[in-house]
Amino acid sequence: MIKATIKSLLSRKLRLLLSGLAVVLGVMFVAGSMVMKDTLGRSFDAQFAGAHDDIDLQVSLKPKVEAEVGDAAAVPPAVDAATVRRVAQVPGVGTARGVVEAEGARALGKDGKVVPSTGGPRYGESWTGENKLVSLREGRAPRAADEITINAALADKGGFKVGDRVSVLTVQPKKTFTVAGIFGYSDDRDSIGGEQTIAFTEPVAQELMMGKAGSFSGISVHAASGASVPTVQEALKQQLGADFEVQTGEELAEKSADAQRQTLDLMTKLLLGFAAVAVLVGVFLIINTFSIIIAQRLRELALLRALGASRRQVIGSVLLESLVVGLIASTIGLAAGVGIGALGADALAGSTDGLKVAPLGLPTGAVVTSFVVGVGVTMLAALFPAMRASRVAPIAVIRASATPDGRHRKQTVTGAVLLGLGLVLLAMGLFGSADNALSTILGGVLLTFIGVALLTPLFSGPAVWVLGGLFSRSLPGQLGRRNSARNPRRTAITASALMIGIALVTAISTIVSSAKDSMSDDVSSQLKAELVALGDGGVSAAIEPAALDRAKELPGMAAVTAGAFDSAKIGKETGSVSSWRDWDATRKMMSLRAESGDIDSVPQGAVLMNKGTAKDRGLNVGDELTIQLQRGDSRTYRLTGVFEDMPLANNIVLPWADAQSGFRSQQPSQAYFELKSGTSVDDVQPQLEKVLADSPEVTVQSRDEVVQKYNSGMDMMLGIVQALLAVALIIAVLGIINTLALSVLERTKEIGALRAIGLSRGQTVRMIMTESVVISIFGAVLGLVVGAALGAAVVRAMKDQGVSGLSLPWSMMFNYLLGAVVVGMLASIAPARRGARLDVLKAVSHE
Repeated sequence: MIKATIKSLLSRKLRLLLSGLAVVLGVMFVAGSMVMKDTLGRSFDAQFAGAHDDIDLQVSLKPKVEAEVGDAAAVPPAVDAATVRRVAQVPGVGTARGVVEAEGARALGKDGKVVPSTGGPRYGESWTGENKLVSLREGRAPRAADEITINAALADKGGFKVGDRVSVLTVQPKKTFTVAGIFGYSDDRDSIGGEQTIAFTEPVAQELMMGKAGSFSGISVHAASGASVPTVQEALKQQLGADFEVQTGEELAEKSADAQRQTLDLMTKLLLGFAAVAVLVGVFLIINTFSIIIAQRLRELALLRALGASRRQVIGSVLLESLVVGLIASTIGLAAGVGIGALGADALAGSTDGLKVAPLGLPTGAVVTSFVVGVGVTMLAALFPAMRASRVAPIAVIRASATPDGRHRKQTVTGAVLLGLGLVLLAMGLFGSADNALSTILGGVLLTFIGVALLTPLFSGPAVWVLGGLFSRSLPGQLGRRNSARNPRRTAITASALMIGIALVTAISTIVSSAKDSMSDDVSSQLKAELVALGDGGVSAAIEPAALDRAKELPGMAAVTAGAFDSAKIGKETGSVSSWRDWDATRKMMSLRAESGDIDSVPQGAVLMNKGTAKDRGLNVGDELTIQLQRGDSRTYRLTGVFEDMPLANNIVLPWADAQSGFRSQQPSQAYFELKSGTSVDDVQPQLEKVLADSPEVTVQSRDEVVQKYNSGMDMMLGIVQALLAVALIIAVLGIINTLALSVLERTKEIGALRAIGLSRGQTVRMIMTESVVISIFGAVLGLVVGAALGAAVVRAMKDQGVSGLSLPWSMMFNYLLGAVVVGMLASIAPARRGARLDVLKAVSHE
């Protein structure tokens, strides 16, 4: 039986390997993500190795808020000089020195803009002298209040040299300093992890980075000679209590490396997403390939049964073929994945200055996972065709080589059950009152999707017959139409590969399009400000308050308001909060309408919030909530008003005085400008840009540009989804090629007969191309319908998230349909050429 299986496999190796290409793509993305993660992980470890060799331990207070909004770093709580002296007296401590190091110091380049990032954070610190980690390369240490020393990475990126005057932004307005020196790190590194560091004198660092004289962000500790670092660490923990963190240099290095791995994790998840799509679509391709091959081997299998082969042996024979295909595809995919991982590691390393890529490695997990995924998926997909093959009766040896498509009642029943459950979950999510409506709808979407895929054979025959009518004016078109409708199950499985990709991207395109249009409509209808100043650096951007006062005096200016945003601990969770310099002007400029309570003002001890935020947190007017800002103590606030959702103001709104004392920065990061009636935007905008010239992180934009800026993130997501569609299209092409190639082989005698009675080679090509295009259009139309329906269901569930209406991406949907036609034409080229080149006499006599 094994010999028979091997001979069967060798006789059909090209067809089986073609189906294995889908597995190759899936394994390639899985292996590539793991290889890239391993390589860059070791690269970051090497980059940060020794990053804190200048200390044994570091003592710091635990941050009050773990920042999660934009790029706003958590403010390090201030450690006073008394604590430094207390640490110095702990047994085992040799020296203890207060240090300042915090994110948020941004140098301005010679063009007046913030020096571009080199891949890491921007630190402001106090200069503590040279040591085995840090050494001066040029100049000297800062001595005066207006002097700084910068690291070599910042000097190179900004084109700075010793003696240059450099402006620096911190939590305070811009200040200008003289570059006294440039320093580097051990092992000839310009930076550690792409960070940019500006070192001030200690009093200046305390003022600019901590906001308070005599305060430190932490304490650098060196153990006394002969003292054990772990013993000293434990003693410090016991002495200082739970409010403090005591970390070794190695722990700090690992923490820094983990922060840099966030981008790596995102890329890994992206590649795994591509892998999931490739594997899912590949299942249909493998099932179809083995189903067709088994149908063509009906006589062979029946003969084996007649010679005594058991059903178990037949199943084993088919699974052995799938095992070989899976092993070969996994091996190829693993090799390709190593290449993808290497390219990805080089690309990401290139975005981080000074990061050297570690030698390429092949982790054991990547090898094991690649073969488990590749072989497992191939054998699982071949299991159902194998079970079907085992039911071939010995009497079938005298029948034709293929059998008509069966009813497959179990598949139909399973599909109907899953579809029914999916529709029930959709109804519960859309019309029920469950708190987890969106999760319920997503579950319903998944079940509905699978149910539709299983039920596709029921209507694939009539559907392709109708679609084929578009091409039935000629004889080749009529024949292609009949061929595509001949085997509904085969057509359905072939089209499903394309359907999955198009349904996925259509659903997400519908959601994104609806969200973008809702955003545009809300801003256009509610925002009265014609000009907006937004930061390019997220919520850490700063606008000088004095500049806003000058903007009010510009000719044609009707009203000015500005907002600040930050992270805060709200109850037990971290979230975002906002505050507005002139709430009355903000409320009028954004046309905010009260949903409940009073929103005319934000008095001390009170907060306002939009309807969606209040619903998510289960709060009503009169309820109290505790908020811990980044500075100061936690406070209890009362919710005094809820306003209708407006994208630019959806947040928890605090009194401006509290923001000034508790936010990371005392400066606003956004500003809105309403002009008097009849005033031209083109006249005011240049003047406003001059007024805001000393706030280089913000750009003055029109209302339409603001909408475009907020929608850019969704456009990026849509681009990623369309890349997923490209993967699905590649596999769909392989599936159609495989199906048509096997179909041509199966109909060799039939095609020979048609050629014998006068069908030309050109007509044969058009016949097979019509069959391919009809199958592709069927898959595309089904994908568009299913994707639009499921996307609409999710949009309906996102009503409370500000998505107010459904917008179908008609132009994209048309392009997807047009792309399906192209896919069908391309996929038909190789099978059509083979069919057209058949020798008529040999084809007619083919068995």
